[in-house]
Amino acid sequence: MSVELLTLLFFGCLLLFVLLGSPLAFVLGGVSVVFLYYEMGAIGFYLLASKMWETMQSPTLMAIPLFVYMAILLEKSGVANDLYDMMHQWWGGLRGGLAIGTVLICVIFAAMSGISGAAVVTMGTIALPKMLERGYDKKLALGAINAGGGWGILIPPSILMVLYSLLTEVSVGRLFAAGIGPGLTLFVLVSIYIGVRCWLQPELGPALPKEERTGWGPKLRSLRAVILPILIVTIVLGAIFGGFATPTEAAAIGVFGALVATMINGQLSWKVTHETAVATLRLTALVMWILFAAHAFSAAYTALGAQSLISNLMEFIPGGRWGALLFMLLVLFLFGMVLDPVGIMLITLPVFLPVVREAGFDPIWFGILFIIMMEVGYMTPPFGFNLFYLKGVAPPDVTMGDIYASVIPYVLVTLLGVLLMILFPGIVLFIPELFYG
Repeated sequence: MSVELLTLLFFGCLLLFVLLGSPLAFVLGGVSVVFLYYEMGAIGFYLLASKMWETMQSPTLMAIPLFVYMAILLEKSGVANDLYDMMHQWWGGLRGGLAIGTVLICVIFAAMSGISGAAVVTMGTIALPKMLERGYDKKLALGAINAGGGWGILIPPSILMVLYSLLTEVSVGRLFAAGIGPGLTLFVLVSIYIGVRCWLQPELGPALPKEERTGWGPKLRSLRAVILPILIVTIVLGAIFGGFATPTEAAAIGVFGALVATMINGQLSWKVTHETAVATLRLTALVMWILFAAHAFSAAYTALGAQSLISNLMEFIPGGRWGALLFMLLVLFLFGMVLDPVGIMLITLPVFLPVVREAGFDPIWFGILFIIMMEVGYMTPPFGFNLFYLKGVAPPDVTMGDIYASVIPYVLVTLLGVLLMILFPGIVLFIPELFYG
């Protein structure tokens, strides 16, 4: 059977079972194993087991449950309430200030958690009702939370970056460092958008009345709220970039910091610890199945010879290597509308990475573009996860249509950020080169 026909059959089976509603990890792993056996026989199973054993011995893998535990614990710690009170006092007097303060909290939360949903759920619960009470435009407020929440997978530490590192064998430390510049760039772009929009249309984000604004004394006292988050972020990232700890060791330090923060805020209890541990166990088990599926897919895809087929097809895309990059980003954008980011990673990376290397692109630089497109996937209809997270915690009068419409300008701003990173790769690569040479 020709490689073209095998490829069509392979992806056709994947699409069929996904549309039938089967879990993607099981579909990808199961179909891949069947095709691997067809192409290589029983030796394919030994190859797959050997690769999985090698992955399970990777110390980087331990960072995943630790970062997940830290993120869930911080979500329950009450840190976000203190942060929002501080932002309310410092930014509330500006037009659109509450929305800008909210996305700044999302930056801080992203640097503490490593997942997307934590900031969306937390800010949707705390910040959204208060912004709506102050007369903020519904779509402006919803979009700000949606966009800011997605930075959890971009600003280090990031669970998705750890997975990308495991699947592509690039340095997770370099990848973490590369996410800082783009994360801050997107924060600045989104803040400028909110500020300019509210300056031109003051009714969208009215400033707090003068009688409700606080003086310098309460403002300075409120800064105590950032001490614990900044301390956790500094310890975790400082240990990694300073060469004092591996990402796994830094994750363990972060867990300890999250436990201390939860205890200081009076939220540490047996119930919270138990719920956090169970949630972490579930997510970690899911990740293990995902890794199994990833290796099965990679082995089957290589055995079928489809990578060379895709590489040859890429040569027919106009525009050379930049045309190929644009095509890959377009595929990621379209996939993001209907698949979860981990599934997209499993399906596309074995195909895209040989093309990226052949085109001479830096895998770290491409990895950041990949992560940002996954972030866009979190916030785009019809199946963006952040949309449903936000709907779950939003007031009853917020419709799904409101949430869908709110993301359009923020997606455009994020894509503008991607364009800047393509034109100026130093935004991505400056900090990795600074720390790692």
